[in-house]
Amino acid sequence: MMWSVSFDPFVPWWVIGAGATAIAVLLAIALRLGVRGALLRGTALALALLALANPALEREDREPLTSVVAVVVDKSQSQSLDGRDAATAAALAELEQRIAALPGFELRRIEVSPSLRDDGTALFGALAEGLSDVPPDRVGGAILLTDGQVHDIPATSGALGFNAPLHGLVTGRADEGDRRLSLVRAPRFGLVGSEQTVTLSLEDAGALGGASGSPATIRVRRDGELITEFRATPGERIEVPVEIGHGGHNIFEFEANTLPDELTPLNNRVVVTIDGIRENLRVLLVSGSPHAGERTWRNLLKSDASVDLVHFTILRPPEKQDGTPVNQLSLIAFPTRELFSEKIDQFDLIIFDRYVNRGVLPMLYFDNIARYVRAGGALLIAGGPDYAEGSTIYQTPMAPVLPARPTGNVIVTPFRADISDIGDRHPVTRGLPGAQSDPPQWSRWFRAVEAEVDMGQSLMTGPSNVPLLVLNREEAGRVAVFLSDQIWLWARGYEGGGPHVPLMRRLAHWLMKEPDLEEEALRVSLRGSELVVERQTLGDSAADVTVTLPTGGTRSLTLQEADPGLWRASLAATEIGLYSATDGERTALVHVGPQNPREFSNVLSTTERLEPLSAQTGGVTQRIADIGGGALIPRLVPLKRADDYAGAGWIGLKQTEASVLKGIDRIPLLSGLIGLALLLGAVSAAWFREGR
Repeated sequence: MMWSVSFDPFVPWWVIGAGATAIAVLLAIALRLGVRGALLRGTALALALLALANPALEREDREPLTSVVAVVVDKSQSQSLDGRDAATAAALAELEQRIAALPGFELRRIEVSPSLRDDGTALFGALAEGLSDVPPDRVGGAILLTDGQVHDIPATSGALGFNAPLHGLVTGRADEGDRRLSLVRAPRFGLVGSEQTVTLSLEDAGALGGASGSPATIRVRRDGELITEFRATPGERIEVPVEIGHGGHNIFEFEANTLPDELTPLNNRVVVTIDGIRENLRVLLVSGSPHAGERTWRNLLKSDASVDLVHFTILRPPEKQDGTPVNQLSLIAFPTRELFSEKIDQFDLIIFDRYVNRGVLPMLYFDNIARYVRAGGALLIAGGPDYAEGSTIYQTPMAPVLPARPTGNVIVTPFRADISDIGDRHPVTRGLPGAQSDPPQWSRWFRAVEAEVDMGQSLMTGPSNVPLLVLNREEAGRVAVFLSDQIWLWARGYEGGGPHVPLMRRLAHWLMKEPDLEEEALRVSLRGSELVVERQTLGDSAADVTVTLPTGGTRSLTLQEADPGLWRASLAATEIGLYSATDGERTALVHVGPQNPREFSNVLSTTERLEPLSAQTGGVTQRIADIGGGALIPRLVPLKRADDYAGAGWIGLKQTEASVLKGIDRIPLLSGLIGLALLLGAVSAAWFREGR
């Protein structure tokens, strides 16, 4: 309790000041003239004036507040090494028990779990956020339970926001040793087929004994497959050339062999993701018989800036026979030898749009096209009646690589193209706009070529269930046959049109082996904080997937069908590093977090990083592991004020002087009977003195 005197005057203060001045002047004159009873008269007037000021005695009822002690628990991935997490749990339990036994202290537990967005361990940001609602004068101190590898340490204690000791209790041993491989420089992009250079640094740190400095074996993997290995010496920078094998993410792993007494192998591996960029795709389009939709494929391919299109059109209709030599049927010479013999391997896709075999191309060049496909090329036949006639392209050496054999019959009737059962599951035709209704909400076509499918899959069907779109893999290459020349009706918007752009674009990209359109694939990706595993398959089921975490643990996932042919499952991504998913046949990789995380750049426990800041606050940073490996927690000592809050075997906590006001009691001094008695006593004493 605290006592004090307060005033609540009945008149303005200037009136009281004027009265006090007048009383003082009169008293001085009376004393100078020797008037009897002057002091008593002055006292009576002063008491009357004091009564107008209405003095009162106040008593504050205050309750002392507790001192808040923050215990920050580091739960980063490096804390899971070598039993550090167990030591942290034991130390935390001991601290909670001891602080609870101290009167006037309150524990605030702040856990800092790893974040996929944070590059390193950020304890002080969590400390500031955890104490944001606590006044600075109530903070009794902060204790950090960590391995010492903290990456957001402020330069001065003034940035902490409180004036109290900071103590660091460090897990781990002083004799730790570790080998680490770190990333120095790596490109983010590279042209497919080009060679890029990744620069690494290999270092043996800590107490590694005689193994320190021994040569290391570096293994290099691309998308999980070993591509090379070599020897390197610790302490040197290593430049590794790597080839960009495909478009999209190329995930390269660089792994150094582990040492017997090494703390962890986690930082022996570096993961680099380089996005493969294709050079402009080269497409050769040969248009044969003129027809209404001749420019459909040309318009689509020309609208894509990543496509270099070479287009030749044979304008002479087959029914026109006037004896003109074949080599004179074009305004410029058709460079057949250059295109189909010398430079055929430079094209990513060859398209024959309603091509009629009229002797423009020698049979040898069709054989070259067949060999081009088997060697990894892509071929698309967009056929109409020409595919069913005697001069069909099927009657060439290309026939062995064509999956649809024409019967010679052309079906002429209105129909709506439909998706087959396997087409519902194939990424080229799955989910096309308008395909969900029966029949599909597309415009009608009026002509289809009847054919027998000898190999591959029929993704679209026409009248009487005849195949319309047939896809096939021919050794290393791919072939697609469109058995109708009516897709231009969709492009023109006839009867509302149809999804010609997504269908034709997906078809072209499948032929050019875009990974997203593989019909059998396992993919893993990060969406927010979840790891999403997808299995694309044409089968009726998908096997369970085993996910290997960066720290070596595994999780088994049962996939559920999300769409026809697409199975999916997810799990929370709680660790930074490389995740691997496999179903026994296929493997997919994804790297979560920064490519060269500071969390694993140095995993040796240390007191050196926290010591300067602890010393500024009067605290201490020390290890908690004793000789036997157990946790040795110092005693907690409450102190009011001190320069040093640590000593041999103990650490101090600051006791706060903060309190909260619960109420105020006010006792008037010159009102009521007390004031009346004082005034009457003073007046009576003055009257008595004058009467003598």
